[in-house]
Amino acid sequence: MHKHKVTHVVCVAFVLCSPQAVTGSPVDCPNQDTAGTSCAISVEKLLERAVQHAELIYRVSEESKLLFDEMLISYGMNLHIPEGTMCAPKTVTVPRSKSEIKQISDKWILHSLLILAQFWIDPLVEVQASLENYENAPSALLTRSKWISTKLMSLEQGIMVLIRQILGEGSVTLEGPEETSDRFVSSNILETVRRDYSVIYCFRKDAHKMQTFLKLLKCRQIEKENCSLF
Repeated sequence: MHKHKVTHVVCVAFVLCSPQAVTGSPVDCPNQDTAGTSCAISVEKLLERAVQHAELIYRVSEESKLLFDEMLISYGMNLHIPEGTMCAPKTVTVPRSKSEIKQISDKWILHSLLILAQFWIDPLVEVQASLENYENAPSALLTRSKWISTKLMSLEQGIMVLIRQILGEGSVTLEGPEETSDRFVSSNILETVRRDYSVIYCFRKDAHKMQTFLKLLKCRQIEKENCSLF
């Protein structure tokens, strides 16, 4: 594959061209510490922003997967990846019943959110860099890839602020799922494409989990009644 230079800038979607969507962050505070440590923002407002952030990330990840599918068709490629095995190992399991939801704590939700965000940051950055070397990669896919990487890092900051404000925890050390040593390493073009597609395909599933967990947490913290995933 040869590097393809994009000669024009395209506004790919309303959510990407909206000033709030492009520049906003769950922890943005005027004239205050950008890291969020001295940000005088309520938990309610922070949760609202985090939910909006997660919803946009999930929506754009869905669009990215569709754009990648279209690109593969244009290349005449068929990866033959069994759907059931593509996303192993699993990161965080979603509760499957109302009784399981009642048993999980807000701490579990927050720590699960942080695990999910941190697990995908590096792979998405790697995919973003890899896509730059594709021949004739759609500019819309390149733009979305960069946007997702940036917004996921912002969401991670917001989750860490929520952990401090809701749980009163400072630094948080979590053990996420182990990665196989060759998961994000490839030696040829086909394996590079397979890896990149797998990251985009599987991230969108976990992006949906983050959106769901944040909505559940927002309900518990603010509405406090009838909070469920079902």
